[in-house]
Formats: sequence, structure tokens, C-alpha cells
Amino acid sequence: MGIGATAGVAAAGGFALSAQASGGSGTKTSNASGALVFDKDAYTELTTTITDAAGDDHEVKYHFYKAITYVTKPVDEKYQSLNISVPVAIDGRTVDATGAPILLANAVGGYMPSSVADATGVGGAAMTGAPGGATDGAGAGASAAPSASASSSASASGGVQSGGNAMLDGRGEMVDLGKLALVTGYVVVEPGARGRTLVDSSGTYYGTAPAAIVDLKAAVRYLRANKGRVPGNTDRIVSSGTSAGGALSALLGASGDSPLYDAYLKEIGAADASDAIFASGDWCPITDLEHADMAYEWNWGANELSSGSLVDQAVSKELTTAFADYQASLKLRAKGFGTVTARNLDAYLVRTYLEPSATKYLAALSDTARAAYLAANTFITWSGGRAAFSWTDFLTHVGARKKDAPAFDAFDLSSGENNLFGTGTTKARHFTLYSLRHEGSTGARPAGDLPAKIDLMNPMYFIGKHHPGRSKHWWIRVGTKDSDTSLSVVGNLALSLENLGDDVDAFMYWDAGHGSNEDPADFMAWIARVTGYRGKK
Repeated sequence: MGIGATAGVAAAGGFALSAQASGGSGTKTSNASGALVFDKDAYTELTTTITDAAGDDHEVKYHFYKAITYVTKPVDEKYQSLNISVPVAIDGRTVDATGAPILLANAVGGYMPSSVADATGVGGAAMTGAPGGATDGAGAGASAAPSASASSSASASGGVQSGGNAMLDGRGEMVDLGKLALVTGYVVVEPGARGRTLVDSSGTYYGTAPAAIVDLKAAVRYLRANKGRVPGNTDRIVSSGTSAGGALSALLGASGDSPLYDAYLKEIGAADASDAIFASGDWCPITDLEHADMAYEWNWGANELSSGSLVDQAVSKELTTAFADYQASLKLRAKGFGTVTARNLDAYLVRTYLEPSATKYLAALSDTARAAYLAANTFITWSGGRAAFSWTDFLTHVGARKKDAPAFDAFDLSSGENNLFGTGTTKARHFTLYSLRHEGSTGARPAGDLPAKIDLMNPMYFIGKHHPGRSKHWWIRVGTKDSDTSLSVVGNLALSLENLGDDVDAFMYWDAGHGSNEDPADFMAWIARVTGYRGKK
């Protein structure tokens, strides 16, 4: 099943897995390395039943390549390995996946580690550590849970627990994009990646920024280095991820072949190949972290916590004021709005996303159900088959916010993002001047390594640089009741890409919470459209 010749025992957490890949395509040349050449015969043939997005069951026979180490000098092979699933028959009909698009489905949540080492088939990637980072995992001692497990305690707004990487459809059922892609006839690659909670026996954190994105880039390089050996079209890799995984998927899309990662990739022995991907699917991305506290207060500052109390209003107002300067610096333009600033961003979000979302939701209801919903939500004006309302009324409708202030760079260093920017034996650090100076002197400066690492973790940095290696096709989704981050983060991500002329399909699910994915069948169809794949059976 792929466990065999090794590239060396992991330095931490370590057992030996197989190492296969190299030779490739893209803007970088590649030289095949014997340790990284994909073995097309090292699979197990499995048969499973997969329920598609329409609710229909299908028998799928597929080749399963397990736990392939994708670098020659892994820090921890438990996380730096990937699984590949290739459909060979669906409902008894032979499938030729030679030219099929490849879905690179990461299982990262909360910027915590993810692993495929214990998977027994497609959809078995696992996030380690408790959702939200309540429990830190130390190397091999980190507890593993299926990626879907975070949904077991859905929030009142219909979303998954903060820090989870699961996806829920409109009925509250689990969505597994890997399985849906396989039953559609696509090749599925599930990569593991190091994450912020990993710590070795000496107390050194070895999965903090930028480890996760470096690992995912190395996984892409592995695939592209094996063009013609790995099943599927390595020039048509489409990534997907949820929450922090959505942020990493967006970062993969935005930063393809950036030389800023080269030293990190060389250090772990990544293949000499392109790490650019063709398209990026991003659900509720927890990203733009250095501006996320400002954006959160601009969006949710007036909303109470679940306890019924307001956050520190002085802090909230200071961050909201700072957001205005950041929003202006983006210089984004939208038809009918001109430059989108903090003054008209609310109107832009209402007209572009929120009202169309409510309209779609209400139009799909029966007349009786629609009348009942409107009677219970009188802030919505329903006229001519369209919903209309104000930003203020929308915020009241959403209700309690999930996070205190600051939401991401916590004053007490307790957030997962503080841990993400830890280093060495230092578990957590401030990564914004606001929190750093609030807790220290007014002249405090961030550690010298932080500015570069912050850029390496933010797709907006590369988009702002008009990075030429970025994906040109984007699928971006978030729920309207998702207060794990600000809706402006998604709005700005989509608009910045639209301003560059990219193909962007962005939408917000009405009344949906964190981790919502209410149109997975449409995503599968979108993959076929943007990649130009018609399929062969």
C-alpha cells in the first residue's frame, strides 16, 4: 500500500513511510530523484459506496496509494506524506482518469497538523489536536481525529466548531469533497502537513509558520514532478480547504512558484518542480491575519458575545479605526461603488453578497415557508422576488459574535494564531503591532523573522504584488452567520482577484455558519468547466 522504501526516519514523531516523486512541468524544470519517483504499481484496489451530492449511491472501484512521503528530507513523515485515490470503475463502468483534474484536498483546520498516515481509504485525512487548539499535540502523541469529527458539535448558527475543518451542507450533513471528486471521476490527492501544535521532545515547535504552506507546496511539487507517472492531469490541480485550510488553499493559489519559499522547500528536500496550481477552492478562509482583528471589529464590533456582554469597546473602536486605513490602502474598485472604502464596504457587501444570498434562499422556499420566514424576520423587505435590508439590521439578525477582542492576536497569547507564529521553544507570539504594544511598550517592535513569515502566510500579500504565478480560477464561499472571521475578509479576497481580471465565483450562504458547503455538486461541475475536462468512461 505504499509503505516500503524510505527517505529516512523522521526527526520527530517518526516512523518511516515510502518516499516517491519528481520530474515535472510548470515554470520550473525538474530533475527526477530516485527517492521521489512515483511507483504507479504500489497501490491497493479498493471498492466502496459513495453517496453523491444528489443523494444517490454509487459503487466506486479505485486504486489507493497510501502514505507517500513527498520530500527527501522530512521533518516528520507522519505529516509530510500524501494519499492518492484514482477511480477505475463507477457503477461497473470503466473510468479512464488519465487526463482527469486532480483535487488536492487538504484537511487542515485551525492551522493544526493533518495526517494521512492512518487513512484506510479516500476521505481518511485527519486533523490532529482539538478544534480551536484547546489541546496541543506533541509529535506522535497528538491525538488524531477524522477530519469530519469537528462537525459533531455544530454551533447554533449551523456551523462547525471553531478551529474545525469539517464541511456541512444545507441539511447539516457532512460533505467530503474527496469522495465527491472520486465519484465524479477525478483523481483525489489528500496531503498531510505540519501544523502549529507539533512540538518535539526538546520542547521545540516544528510546525509553526510557514511549515503548513511549505508542506502543501512540496506536495504540489511532488505531483508536478511526476507528470506522466501520477494518474491525472498534473497541469490541472485544483486545491480545496476549509477555515485555516481554506486560507492555505487560497495561499497556494496566490503564491505559485514564489521564490520566497525556495529556501524552506530546499531544506525539506522538495522536488525541483512547479508548485503553481490551476484553481483554488476556499471555504471560510481564516486569512489576512495581520489585519484580521481590525476587520473583525469593523464587521462584528457592535454585536454582543454569547454571554450577552459587549467586548471592550475602546479596543473595538481603535481596531475599527485602524481598519479604515487598511481598507483604503487596498484601492479596490467595484462597479457601482467606485473605490471600496470602510465607508461603503457595508453597502458593497449587502448588495453584492448578502441580498443575493437571502434572495436565493427565500426563492427556493415554498410560498408557505417563505411567508413564515419573512414573518419571523421582518427586517427583510421582499418585493419583486428580491430581498432587501440594511447592514445594521443584518448584524442584529446574526446575533452573537464568536470571538472576543482582539479576535486573533489575543492580548494573553491564547489564540491559535498566536501559536501559529511561535518559534523555537516559544509557543506563541504577538504578530500585530496593536497587540504587541498593548501588552508592552509603545515602541515595541516585532521579532525580526516575523514580517517575512506573516507575508508568507497571507494570500493578500501576493495578490497585492500581482504575482504572476497565481491561479486564475477561484471558488470562494462563506456563510453569512460565520463570525469566525469578518465577511470583509472574503469580500476583499474576491474583489482583489476580480480587480486583477481573474475568474472568481464567490458566494455567501444565507444563515449558514462556519464550515458550510451548500453547493458541492456545483463545485464539481465548476472544476470540469474551468479545467476543460469532459471525462472518459
